[in-house]
Amino acid sequence: MTYQGVLQKMQTEFLSPIQYYLVFEDSFLNVNQLIGKEIEISFQGYQCLNCGKQKKIFRQGYCYDCFMSSASVGDWIMKPELSTAHLDIEDRDLAYEKRVQLQPHIVYLALSSDVKVGVTRKTQVPTRWIDQGAIEAIPVVEVPNRYLAGITEVALKDHFTDKTSWQKMLKNNVPNVDLISERNSVLQWLPEEIKPYFAKEQALYKIDFPIESYPTKVNSLNLEKTPLYSGKMLGIKGQYLLFEDGTVFNIRSNEGIVVKMEV
Repeated sequence: MTYQGVLQKMQTEFLSPIQYYLVFEDSFLNVNQLIGKEIEISFQGYQCLNCGKQKKIFRQGYCYDCFMSSASVGDWIMKPELSTAHLDIEDRDLAYEKRVQLQPHIVYLALSSDVKVGVTRKTQVPTRWIDQGAIEAIPVVEVPNRYLAGITEVALKDHFTDKTSWQKMLKNNVPNVDLISERNSVLQWLPEEIKPYFAKEQALYKIDFPIESYPTKVNSLNLEKTPLYSGKMLGIKGQYLLFEDGTVFNIRSNEGIVVKMEV
């Protein structure tokens, strides 16, 4: 079977194990069905996810011009504390920023490589945790806008990392941590205006990824440097495809690249 199209992050279903789907313009693929099979992936070109032009991708699936101008990749995306829509202040497109920033957000702890603090829109639960390869996650607070979530994350970054080590995550080198206990310790560190949003109990999410075996060494595939790769797929974690030879392919970081996949 041959599949071809522009890469976008895999869509997921929160089942046990997680179900993954690659969606192309003319077809879609349940990626779980590829586990245990030989796959060939080849580089075909670029297509910006914003303007649709065949221009070299700069970041996040966008060409340079779109990345520098689109409201959907403003600085407040990576740094929620920079959000200003609640003040009626525009960054790039106030209408868009109000739609995204002025909705319920979750500050959470997740266990992917170490205990990580992060922010996501409530509508992205549990997708956000699946995408980052967390085996467990728990909400800390739910707040009404992105700015409040951002200042909460900043306060908790003094005590938890805000980054995932992708190598440790993919090798399943994860510490044995009681996330419920970790969450219960954070009230003392929350900004005063956030403490009323802290609920005593929250459900712990457990995430089961479809993996036959974990690699001991990992080597990230860069299709621009290695335009043709083939290997036996052993599993999926986060947005990564894992192969028998230790090669891992991050779908998310290759958004906007046009590929052909032979199964």
